[in-house]
Amino acid sequence: MTTTAVPPLRVDLHLDRESCYRAVKSRDRRFDGVFYTAVSTTGIYCRPSCPARTPGYANVSFHPTAASAQAAGFRACKRCIPDATPGSPDWDVAADVVGRAMRLIADGVVDRHGVEGLASRLGYTPRHLTRLLTQELGAGPLALARARRAQTARTLIETTAMPYADVAFAAGFSSIRQFNETIREVYAASPSQLRGRRGGAATPGTITMRLAVRTPFAGARLLAFLAHHLVPGVEVAGPGWYARTLDLPHGPGTVRLRLHDEPAAGTTALVAAEFALEDLRDTAAAVERVRRLLDADCDPVAVDDHLAADPVIGVLVRGTPGLRVPGQVDGDETAVRTVVGQQVSVAGARTVAGRIVAEHGRRIESDIPGLTHLFPRASALAGADPASMPMPRARGRALVGLATALASGDVALDRGPDRDDVRAALLALPGIGPWTADYVAMRALGHPDIFLPTDLAVRAVLRRLGRLGRLDGETGRQTGIDTERWRPWRSYALMHLWNTLMPDTSAGTTGPATSPAVSKEI
Repeated sequence: MTTTAVPPLRVDLHLDRESCYRAVKSRDRRFDGVFYTAVSTTGIYCRPSCPARTPGYANVSFHPTAASAQAAGFRACKRCIPDATPGSPDWDVAADVVGRAMRLIADGVVDRHGVEGLASRLGYTPRHLTRLLTQELGAGPLALARARRAQTARTLIETTAMPYADVAFAAGFSSIRQFNETIREVYAASPSQLRGRRGGAATPGTITMRLAVRTPFAGARLLAFLAHHLVPGVEVAGPGWYARTLDLPHGPGTVRLRLHDEPAAGTTALVAAEFALEDLRDTAAAVERVRRLLDADCDPVAVDDHLAADPVIGVLVRGTPGLRVPGQVDGDETAVRTVVGQQVSVAGARTVAGRIVAEHGRRIESDIPGLTHLFPRASALAGADPASMPMPRARGRALVGLATALASGDVALDRGPDRDDVRAALLALPGIGPWTADYVAMRALGHPDIFLPTDLAVRAVLRRLGRLGRLDGETGRQTGIDTERWRPWRSYALMHLWNTLMPDTSAGTTGPATSPAVSKEI
């Protein structure tokens, strides 16, 4: 099946009908989650790749979100399950208020704090935010949150044997009645009809899900990166798997992921994830944060097509299709770890971070050996004596200053504020330079277009490739390398360079090998 004939689509309410219909006719899986097809003759909405007979052009309309289709009176197709798709990659590419709102809604902000809380995080009034989302996505924040709750509930119903009352509250519904009514309206079926005989054995507080990601998916290389940067007590890894602790809104949790390669392009892969949660109300937040870690909404075909022909990194891209930019489960943690890792080796940064975790992190009980602590919250580190930190005094002051800014809300890394504003706030802090601010933007804020020309590991790889030119002290660019042509995917180009330094996990190593290059990141 040819996929290149369909041009890229911008996610907004004014989807081009011709382009959308061509994607539907070709059953192009790249657009699953980018838009939804509603069929007037059946009252059903589908994903573009639905295997059902292609509806007539006159009978279809296109919606940018599942919530928009539901608000228009359509119910989800039982065959293709359209709401169980990766999200739109445009949320991170554009990073406008709509994209940032979608990330926060997926994290459960509306369920926990209401529309007012969401609007406050974004810097808008509730009325203006509702108007913006309705104009762009065809649904307001309440409808978008409702659609997310319905999808989470359906996944729990079909993949676990949890009692329906537990499913309702785990998905974010405020009552059993609201849960039942929403499921019937969205899926035209009762919870018991959705479950059928598919529920498995239930373990209290444990939920096993399969998280959708677009392909190709270089799961083994993502595992290699995560295993190379493990922080003792917080993360562990083994052959084909990675696990870590989660500091969630209502209590602690853990997740264990099975990661392997899915090289076939144009399909949807499923990553097995086993969550152990103290409070099931954190289910949606835990899932969204792990999806960020996986870079699950990336469009790898678009990224690889753009970079594969490049004379510098093309051979790397062709050799590792579907490479992801590892995200994060907590923005504050990522920022702290970045400062800890400034100008030291990865192994050294891991050791220091482990000592900080043991001193300031909260202990938890876990069935996974090696997971003993939550990463320290910013508020815990803000009160620490910089001199007590296991690092040079200046970096200790920078770490405590960063933690203070995070704890006070002067710097917010929850993807709510504008990225440029966050970068400016970080650079205003003592000891935080452009490398640190940009690395945090890439990992914590999901920025797809970051390049770090002064990174020591990057320079080592480019030198090995024979591509390292003179470093321009004014621009920070290296002569002879036009990184502008890698836009808007420079973060992925950076990962391909770093990937050459990652250890091979195929032998089943549970800890990271020490790279000969000194890197600034952890």
